[in-house]
Amino acid sequence: MAEEARAHSWLNPGTPDTGEGNFDASYEMSRQWQGFITARLVLGFVLVTLQIALYATGTAHSQAQIAISAAYLAGTLASKLFIRPRPLGQSFNRVWGALVGIDLLTFSALQVLQSGPASISTINYTPLFALPVLVASVLGSMRLALGTAAGITMLMLGVSIWSYLQSPTDSTPYFVQPALSGAGYFAIAWLSNQLASRLTTEGQRARQSQLAASIQRQVNELVIESLPDGVLIVDERGMVHSANPAARQLLGSHQALHATVFDLKEEPGWFPLLSLTRLSVGTGQNHEEDVTIRHSNLGPRRVHARTRMAAPQGTTGESLCVLFLQDQRELEARMRTEKLAGMGRLSTAVAHEIRNPLSAITQANALLDEDVSDPKLKKLTAMVSQNAKRLEKIVNDILNVSRVQPYDPAHLIPALALGNTLHRICSDWASQNGAQRRLAIHGSDPATNVHFDIEHLRRVLLNLLDNARRHTHELAESIQVFTDVIDAQNASFSIWSDAPPMDQSVERHLFEPFFSSDSRSSGLGLFICRELCERHDAVLFYQRNVRTARGIPIEGNEFVVTLRRADAPDNAQTTEPTTTPWQPPLY
Repeated sequence: MAEEARAHSWLNPGTPDTGEGNFDASYEMSRQWQGFITARLVLGFVLVTLQIALYATGTAHSQAQIAISAAYLAGTLASKLFIRPRPLGQSFNRVWGALVGIDLLTFSALQVLQSGPASISTINYTPLFALPVLVASVLGSMRLALGTAAGITMLMLGVSIWSYLQSPTDSTPYFVQPALSGAGYFAIAWLSNQLASRLTTEGQRARQSQLAASIQRQVNELVIESLPDGVLIVDERGMVHSANPAARQLLGSHQALHATVFDLKEEPGWFPLLSLTRLSVGTGQNHEEDVTIRHSNLGPRRVHARTRMAAPQGTTGESLCVLFLQDQRELEARMRTEKLAGMGRLSTAVAHEIRNPLSAITQANALLDEDVSDPKLKKLTAMVSQNAKRLEKIVNDILNVSRVQPYDPAHLIPALALGNTLHRICSDWASQNGAQRRLAIHGSDPATNVHFDIEHLRRVLLNLLDNARRHTHELAESIQVFTDVIDAQNASFSIWSDAPPMDQSVERHLFEPFFSSDSRSSGLGLFICRELCERHDAVLFYQRNVRTARGIPIEGNEFVVTLRRADAPDNAQTTEPTTTPWQPPLY
């Protein structure tokens, strides 16, 4: 998935990642070589066609020119097939002879035959010498280019002298024309070599800059891929062109996890992100907002979204929005960590210090209760015993917070049958509390197995059931337990009660430690439940949901726990007795 996401540049979606090889110097050399070879082949084909046409029309009667042109075409073709592209070097060599020498001999021979007394055509082949000058200037050094220009000048002077000797008339046209052409060829050689050297230097700088930019882009993409916060690149139509793994996990959809490009309009749970993106694109300003992503059969996920507008990309000037997503659970977890770091050591130390004198008070009260017979004194000792037990429970809850260890993926958590285990624990709780009429258990596939320690699951269930019993009335099916299979990797169970909705101030701090709407509660029950769930890679969340109770749909409070499924239950988790002693709630 990460490789697919990196196939698109982060701030230029759809542009392929070009590597250093596209700007390699050998590639440029080969391209120039092939360009000159192609030009020579075309020129050879034109010369052959021209000589044949002149001969056929009677304009020229020299078959030697046709043969020379054909030989030039064949030699050029052989050069293309058998000579490997490489620079010509500093001096005359075999490669120079194959490329430049053949051109010089061919064009000189054509010019000599053209200047002969038997020729009646008026074709001047002198401009063709510019081609070998360009080849030597671009593919060779300055010395080789000037040497080639000098050789061409000497050849033209030689042809002019030979022509003058054949018909001695005015010598000015014979020698002025080669001199001017030679000066032009020297200028072409110098300018072409200077331009080629400048382009080579600029090409090297471009390759270095491109390499540095490529490395920087790869580093940036690696940083974005490893960010714990989600990053999305979204256009004004809501199409997500790039997303890092953290963003795909936060979006919570199969399509977001696997598709390279997807649309925020495809999932109803993504509409808040789509609205925020359109707002930023429409106003051209940055915005941030707390949004909730909701999907069916999954709990709501609260994220803090921030938008940043990127520069318009492409020829159409399309605006892109960079969307940063931060999981609110992680923010709350960090806040809890900071909060607990400050009070954890203090509360644990205080609990240990209270435990010893509390035990002494309990023992002394028990001894005193044995010696007194006055009903009034008996009542006082009962009050002392009741409050001492309450203090002992608070101390135990505080110590339980320090005992909850973080989830370790390497730790092998035993598997258990979810449906049977929940039915057994809930039935035991109902019989202990006389709530058989109030409790209804709705099971799913009994073969559904999950990864969860059975004692920890018992603590979570007992706390949620006691919490539901506290806020409901003595009515049938006022408390209901549901189990469900979400997909091949996840299952869930929920505790629903027909309790009235919570106040927003209570719901906001529902899972925080030491927070409770009941003055007689320590406020650690739901906090420990969530800590136990997170230890087993499970998720506990609260929602308002409608269930059918007493034959009518009723809205109530529901606590849902999603768990990881297992292949088969562990034997040790399925051999416990059908009845187990009831444990007091965590608060």
